[in-house]
Amino acid sequence: MPTAPPPSRDVALETRVFWERFKKEITAALLIVLLAVIAYTGYRFYSDRRTAAASALLASAKNAQQYQQVIEQYPNTAPAADAYLLLAEAQRNEKKFAEANTTLQTFIAKYPQHELLSTARMAMAANLESLGKTDEALAMYQQIASTYPNSFNAPMALLSQVYILKAKNRNDDARRICETLLTQYRTSIWAGEAMQQLRLLKPSGSPAPGPAQTETVPALLARPPAPAPPPAPQAPPPPKKP
Repeated sequence: MPTAPPPSRDVALETRVFWERFKKEITAALLIVLLAVIAYTGYRFYSDRRTAAASALLASAKNAQQYQQVIEQYPNTAPAADAYLLLAEAQRNEKKFAEANTTLQTFIAKYPQHELLSTARMAMAANLESLGKTDEALAMYQQIASTYPNSFNAPMALLSQVYILKAKNRNDDARRICETLLTQYRTSIWAGEAMQQLRLLKPSGSPAPGPAQTETVPALLARPPAPAPPPAPQAPPPPKKP
């Protein structure tokens, strides 16, 4: 049975009809895309210029007040993150350990994914040591070693624990830390120091050398002393001459 040929299609006519029906929607969509591209380009331009200005200001900063100026004028930028670390270092140099830790805590809260996060925590632990809070410092060093095992700060955190444990006369714990460092980070630059500390550390249970003890025997089991040998016979006196 013969089939009827398909009706002819005028592509140009159909396109024009489609455009006439949806030209408002298409125009609006194109306008939105164009505005998004312009906005993104403008933001990148503004962000790049802002970052460049922040970097220039940070490069000229030399003290805590100037680092604070970078943070205030260019917040949420990469140079501002670096300024927090430099500010904390300047505060530590001025022996303002508590203020330095406050600065570092702010840095950690604002930049939780920063590559120098473990370095900031190491600085906080060192500040706690300087404040005499060795238990808190020890806990933070332990946290750093366990949370960032693949960072360059992990072996340093382990070795820092050794010094604190030695000061607390916890030599057995210090030896275990040295052995862990030598096992897990044998290629680290801190492995040599760990080996030296391990040689100096002695187990806390090793007895101190004392005078040699003589074996004592109960009195009832003691062998009686040997009798004294009889005196040697004396030669007779020579005869008297007449």
